[in-house]
Amino acid sequence: MIGQVPLSAIADVVVEPAPLQIEHFGLFSSASVFFDLRPGVSPDDAVEAARKALDELLPTSIHAHFQGVALAFEASLGNELMLILAALACVYIVLGVLYESFVHPITIISTLPSAGVGALLALSVTGRDLDVIGVVGIVLLIGIVKKNAIMMIDFALVAERDQGLPARAAIREACLLRLRPILMTTFVALFGALPLMTGSGVGAEVRQPLGIAIVGGLAVSQVLTLFTTPVIYLAFDRLSKRMRGANAPAETGLSSKVGE
Repeated sequence: MIGQVPLSAIADVVVEPAPLQIEHFGLFSSASVFFDLRPGVSPDDAVEAARKALDELLPTSIHAHFQGVALAFEASLGNELMLILAALACVYIVLGVLYESFVHPITIISTLPSAGVGALLALSVTGRDLDVIGVVGIVLLIGIVKKNAIMMIDFALVAERDQGLPARAAIREACLLRLRPILMTTFVALFGALPLMTGSGVGAEVRQPLGIAIVGGLAVSQVLTLFTTPVIYLAFDRLSKRMRGANAPAETGLSSKVGE
């Protein structure tokens, strides 16, 4: 007859507190630590402070990974540069097909750095960080700001082709005649973004960086592009003429050799 075997015969029993549930991350046991943001603290600062504290407190055998909102925040910021570069590449391709040129799209895209600087300055002055909404504002500026250069360069090319004007006279005429529509379109976009920047109520903190980026970028780019775009246009025009002049003797020599 087989009797009951006491547990103490095969194991050491110790009574102590233990978790009711053991979480796992992949194949490893894990523990979750949640944190929230204090007023005025950005997610970027909170993630950086948490990462610094983890590096100081945890031993090398324990690994920490962000999950939830913090992970989504890091993933979104990691694709910012690729998003802006992809937008610039699309703009260059479309403008290159439109003007059938490799040079004039660069002249138009040269107006965009001033818009980006203006957006970053506006966010910095107002105490805002460059978050996902701010990046969306910069991408919108790519489509809004380039119309200043398009208006001037398109008119200058038509004047050179149809009226036979030199490049300097053509771009000067374009600046004089296109100043009013450039100012009108800029102020319309700027005033349209003001409610986003100054709005209040539920969700206003999400919309404000978008309005701040647009207003700051438009204000700075409007002042600078009216002067920089003609200079860049003339510089590329002289460069293209030098390249055509350098290629002309080689083409003449080749044709004379073939004729012989």
